[in-house]
Amino acid sequence: MLHPRTTPARFARAGDVALWAVLAATTGYGFWDAATASLTMDLLLPLAVLAVAVPWSRSRPAAAVVLVNGLCVVGLADTATPGNAHVLSLAALSCLFGARVAAARRPLLVLAGCAAVDLATCAVLRAQPVWWFYALTVLPAALLLPWLGGRHWRGRRQIVREGWRLARGLEERQHLVAERARLTERAGIAADMHDSLGHVLSLVALRAGALELSPDLTDRDRADLADLRGTVADAVEQLRETVAILQDPPGRDASAGLPVNDTVEDLLSRAAASGVPVRWERRGASPSLSSPVERGMYRVVQEAVTNATKHAPDCPISVRIIHESDRTRVSVMNAVPPAHTSVGPASGTGRGLIGLHERVSVLGGSLRTGPHERGFNVTAVLPHQATARTAIPAPGPGTVPGTPVEPRRPTLPSETAFQPGPDTAAPGTVLPESAKRLASVRSDARRRSAVAFVAPAVAAVFFVPSAAYLAWQLTASVLPPSHFDELSVGRPRAELAPLLPARVYPYPSDLARSVSRPPGARCEFYRSGRDLFDEVDLYRLCWSGNTLLTKNTVPARRP
Repeated sequence: MLHPRTTPARFARAGDVALWAVLAATTGYGFWDAATASLTMDLLLPLAVLAVAVPWSRSRPAAAVVLVNGLCVVGLADTATPGNAHVLSLAALSCLFGARVAAARRPLLVLAGCAAVDLATCAVLRAQPVWWFYALTVLPAALLLPWLGGRHWRGRRQIVREGWRLARGLEERQHLVAERARLTERAGIAADMHDSLGHVLSLVALRAGALELSPDLTDRDRADLADLRGTVADAVEQLRETVAILQDPPGRDASAGLPVNDTVEDLLSRAAASGVPVRWERRGASPSLSSPVERGMYRVVQEAVTNATKHAPDCPISVRIIHESDRTRVSVMNAVPPAHTSVGPASGTGRGLIGLHERVSVLGGSLRTGPHERGFNVTAVLPHQATARTAIPAPGPGTVPGTPVEPRRPTLPSETAFQPGPDTAAPGTVLPESAKRLASVRSDARRRSAVAFVAPAVAAVFFVPSAAYLAWQLTASVLPPSHFDELSVGRPRAELAPLLPARVYPYPSDLARSVSRPPGARCEFYRSGRDLFDEVDLYRLCWSGNTLLTKNTVPARRP
């Protein structure tokens, strides 16, 4: 079995071989097309340099660009033509340079250094205007424009990768939401089991204990009732353990999945009919309570009565409901006689009281639980209309005053996956990390696109005037062959001035300068044609003072 990294490495090597083959083919075509080409300098050396530069384009892309630019510098030393096939290799490696390096400052310094070397070579070699034009336009374009294209390609790939990564994250969040919904449903079932079934079983156990005191029962019946009461008590404890496993208090909606079909009075009437010593009173005009508040009040009374009958079954229970102008106060207190040694829930996990704290907090109210004189008191303060879910942490047993917090709707994962960037977000909005990363990638892509448009414009500010000035010099020094034929030796310059161009050609080749001249004569050169991209024959006019002494043609060296 292959190592996981072997396959990408093989693909990388295959890509390098393919790229080298393409660049080698262009080099071979340039060698074949040249009339006077050296096998070593124009074919073998470039192939060897490309064999080193192509693999370096992955690990050392800057060095690869410098190497191939060196081949172009060697081409500038050619007296026949500055152009060669290596400029295609330079463009290809410059594109890879932009695609594989994220930074911009160091690559720009490398490209500027290469352009400076090209211009310095032209200056040292005293190159012809066409060489200068080539070094000022073609080579910088081969360096800069492919690099910008590579950076744009890199930015697009990065956006695509970030998009797929965010899509995968959203998919995982959707799975988590579905799993969360299942857990919430289990928590609702657990809450119903604890609140409803636990209450009923406690009443059954209490009723069985009351039947044990009946004088009409035999000892065997009393023993059976004692076993029944013990079995029911064990069932209640097992139910509480099951609830502890199934329930998930921190994130569930406490007001969902809790059907309440009867009132607090019905609940207390059943408890009294079962033998529970409970009395209750309601004060104030009954307000219009929302359904969640009604259920919350029901659960507070149910849980408090259940705990009282479990931990102090023979103690009287007092339930008081007081309706005020904007809230309702529910108080459940059991008075423990001196014979009892405990005044609170001496056993159990306390999960019921914790659930009450969460339920009341969700409704925007407060809950207070704890010993009171020689009993245990549970007091809940509930608003008449439930507020939205608040960010109140689940309290432990004891005194927990509920301080309502400004309601805030929970943000869904589907809403946080694609938030606006920091530049469009509302003030004070806290963006998720995924949105920040996506905004950063988009900002980088916009910056690269801006550079892709601005950099050629800035380059044109330097290249276009240089090219225009060079073209003007070449065209302003053209002496048409018909005018050259009309020039007569021995005539003064004033008579020949209408036939001469406005400027003298300033860049004659070394071959033209080496042609022998008459002693004491001053020679001037003019171009014989307007071709800007090829060498043309030069006309040489030698003057003795202001008199034309000689005229001749210096042929251009053609490959």
